[in-house]
Amino acid sequence: MVAASVVALMVLTGCSREPKPLAFEPNLVHAMKYQIKEGVPMEQASDDAFWIVTEMFGTPDQPKLPTIVTEDEDLASLVSVENLVKASGKIGEPGRGLYQTHCVTCHGVTGNGRGELSSTMSPYPRDYRKGVFKFKSTERGEKPTREDLAGLIKNGINGSRMVAIPNLTEEDVEALVDYVIYLSWRGELERMLIDDAIYELDFEEGERIINPAFQSSVVEEEKEAFEDSWELAEDFAVEIAEAWLEAPDAIAEVPEPPADFVVPDSYEEFVVAMSGDQAAVLAASVARGGELFKGKIAACSKCHGEKGRGDGQNTDYDDWTKEWTLGIGLKPENRDELISLMARGALPPVNAKPRNFELGAFHGGEKAEDLFRRITQGIEGSPMPAVTFVDGEFEEDDVWHLINYVRSLKKLEEQPQT
Repeated sequence: MVAASVVALMVLTGCSREPKPLAFEPNLVHAMKYQIKEGVPMEQASDDAFWIVTEMFGTPDQPKLPTIVTEDEDLASLVSVENLVKASGKIGEPGRGLYQTHCVTCHGVTGNGRGELSSTMSPYPRDYRKGVFKFKSTERGEKPTREDLAGLIKNGINGSRMVAIPNLTEEDVEALVDYVIYLSWRGELERMLIDDAIYELDFEEGERIINPAFQSSVVEEEKEAFEDSWELAEDFAVEIAEAWLEAPDAIAEVPEPPADFVVPDSYEEFVVAMSGDQAAVLAASVARGGELFKGKIAACSKCHGEKGRGDGQNTDYDDWTKEWTLGIGLKPENRDELISLMARGALPPVNAKPRNFELGAFHGGEKAEDLFRRITQGIEGSPMPAVTFVDGEFEEDDVWHLINYVRSLKKLEEQPQT
C-alpha cells in the first residue's frame, strides 16, 4: 500500500517525467539596473536582446555559433563547434555534458555565477557574461588566453573552492575552455545590445533592439529595419570574438629579475634560499619589500594590513557588484533598495576581501612571474589596482623585492606535538 502511494505521488508531482530541457536565462539584472537608473521600461529590450543571442548561439542542449563567425576562417577558429557539443548537454549524455558535470553547480547553466552552490561562496563564482576574468597573463583590459583558462580549469584556483578537476583529459579541458569562451561571448553580446540600446534608442517612441516579426516581412522598410538591427548585433559579436583572438598578443611581459638578488618561485624555494649562500641578499630584499609594502606609493598595507593578514580596508566590492549597486546610485549595504535586482538574479553583495598572505595561497598562481603580473597589472574586476611606478621611489626592480616580502609572510601551521 505504501509503495503504491509513493508511485502515485511521484506521478502526480511529475517525478516520472523527463527532466526539463536546459535553458539559458536572460540577463534581467543588467536590464533592471537601467530601468532603475534611467526610468525607462526594459522588458522589451531584454526580450529582444535575448532573442538575438538565442538565434545566434542556440541553447545549452544545442549550442551553435553565428553564421558570420562560421563563414570566416579566423573567427571560426576561436572555438570548435565539436567541442561545444561535447561540453554542452546533460550529465550522462554519451560524449557530452562536461560543463553540467563539472561546472554548473557553481557557475550556473548560463555562466552567470548563479549555480546552486554559489550563494554559499565568497567571493561568488565568476559571472562570465561581463567578459572580465581576474587571473590571466594578459594586460589589464584584455581577454585571457586559452592557456590561462585551461590552467584554471585543470589546476583549480589555490585557496578557493574551485579545485582541480580530476580525470579530465586534455581534450576535455579544451572543450571546457571553448564552452567558457562561448558562454562569455554570448553573455557579453547580450549586455552590449542592451548597453547600446539604452543610449541609442527611444523606448518611449516604441523603438526596439530588433523586431523578430520583421524578419520575414514583405514590407521593405520593416525588412531593412530587421537587417540593420541584425547587422549591428553581428558587428558586436565579431568585436567580442576579435578581442578573444587578440589575447595572445596582449600577454603582459615579465622581465628577468636583476642578477644581483634571488627571487624564489615558491615558498619552499624561499625557505631553502634563506638558508643558503644568498640568505643575506634575500633578507635585504625582503626588508626593502617590507618598506614598499607599507609605504605610500605601493600602499599594499592599506588593504592587506600592516602584517599582510588581509585586515586592512575590507569594505570594498568587486566590479560585478558595483555595476548594479554603486553604479546606479544604490548602496550595497541597503538591501531594501536592492530587492528588485536580487529578485531578478543578483546575489546579495559581499565585500571583496584582500588576500591574507599568511596563508601563502595565491589565487592567480604562486610563481614569481604570476605575482609580478598581479602587482603590475592589478586584478581586473577587483579593487586591487595596478601599481604606479615613481622614478627613484618605486621602480620595476622594486616589484621583485615586494614579491620576496609577500612570500616571506607565510605562516606555517603548527604541527601537533606527539
